[in-house]
Amino acid sequence: MRIGFFDSGIGGLTVLRQAMKIMPDEDYLFYADDLHLPYGEKSKEEVRQYIFEAARFIASQGVKAIVVACNTATSVAVADLRRRYDFPILGIEPAVKSAVQQNTGERKKVLVLATALTLKEEKFQNLVKRVDPEQVVDSLPLPGLVHYAEQLEFREAVVEPYLREQFSSLDMQQYGTIVLGCTHFPYFRSIVARLAASDADIIDGSVGTARHLKRLLEARGPLGEGSGRITFYRSGQQVEDVATLSSYNKLLELAD
Repeated sequence: MRIGFFDSGIGGLTVLRQAMKIMPDEDYLFYADDLHLPYGEKSKEEVRQYIFEAARFIASQGVKAIVVACNTATSVAVADLRRRYDFPILGIEPAVKSAVQQNTGERKKVLVLATALTLKEEKFQNLVKRVDPEQVVDSLPLPGLVHYAEQLEFREAVVEPYLREQFSSLDMQQYGTIVLGCTHFPYFRSIVARLAASDADIIDGSVGTARHLKRLLEARGPLGEGSGRITFYRSGQQVEDVATLSSYNKLLELAD
């Protein structure tokens, strides 16, 4: 039985990579719904439809868990998915709680970078209300980073001017922690870090999600019965061409 990972595109590979590092002897299924990306700029109703279709397909392949490795999809549909399936469904959300906790007493603010849909969803708004009584959390949508990642455009000369423009209205020196609240964004961690305060922490939720996944699976039975094999799908079609498979494997390396 494989572990299923789902995202609108390649961003979920950053979460898959963390799972592979702590569970190297499991087999994985990665489903990129790139026919419908980007999710973060679509309506909630559209995104929910795409997510349910993807989940049905992944479940039909025989999996022991699904990781919704997409912040937008998690905020829109993870609760409903858990009601539909009897195996574990894990989501990923911006690491706001840990960011606020580690800034306590530092008089530093927290900046959450995500998609517009994630930031306006009730799930995110409730999270911030619950963990941020002193109102130190700011947020900023960065849809351009999703487009760059999906185009495999990681050159600093292209991405850095975009980020500089987006950050131009902010005083980046006031942020002690920057949360990468979209699974595409860790690919740009080094560029974000260069534009942040020199002592700022750049965090995301992928490591915590992978550890939580391992604990859940260990509670349900033995691990390590696979070989580390990954089967890739793009909107329901198995990926078999060498060029695309090579690209996915390179992206997994970049996610380290």
